[in-house]
Amino acid sequence: MPVSPLTSALASNATSPQKQSLGQDEFLKMMLAQLKNQDPLKPLEPAQFLGQLAQFSTVTGIQGMQSSLTALNTTLGSSSLMEGASLVGRDVLSVGNTTRLPAAGSVAAAVVAPSGASSVVVNVRDVSGALVRQFEVPADDGLVDLVWDGNANNGQRAAAGIYSMEAVARIGSAGQSVETMMQNRVNSVTVDPSSGALTLNTSGGAVPLSGVRRVQ
Repeated sequence: MPVSPLTSALASNATSPQKQSLGQDEFLKMMLAQLKNQDPLKPLEPAQFLGQLAQFSTVTGIQGMQSSLTALNTTLGSSSLMEGASLVGRDVLSVGNTTRLPAAGSVAAAVVAPSGASSVVVNVRDVSGALVRQFEVPADDGLVDLVWDGNANNGQRAAAGIYSMEAVARIGSAGQSVETMMQNRVNSVTVDPSSGALTLNTSGGAVPLSGVRRVQ
């Protein structure tokens, strides 16, 4: 069956993002022109006519869906930004091992102790990897909060700056490394314009929103 100019126009409009949308007015004009100029001996078959109407409905439906998805994506991006903005100035506990020691005060962290753990040994290291402080806290199954008072092993206050923590859970006579979570202050937020993913810029570094485990 030959392809009519209207069918070609609809197909081209559906697949080519460079062309403007074929609106209802243009569709009706082309349909009337096609009916007016058709061969009287070979009139447009009803099935072909209905097929063109269905194709037009599909094209306009896709265009409407694209507009709705674009609007939804914009709305979700704005919602994520507002959600992140509400965290600015607050402390969050997130997966990671780096934090910033202030000139005064302590550093909070946490681990999830495995079943059977009796205690957790924490090693605090500076940016060069040197051990600054080691301390041990009792543990039960589940979340164990840790606090480093900011002092080094010699009893002196450690210099303000970035430090990392590693934790080992004691299970009987054995040790098992466990993932650390650091508590840091949220200074600002960033939204990826392409994916809409939200990143929290904290005192200990960038943290994805998905990595947050607790908001203080």
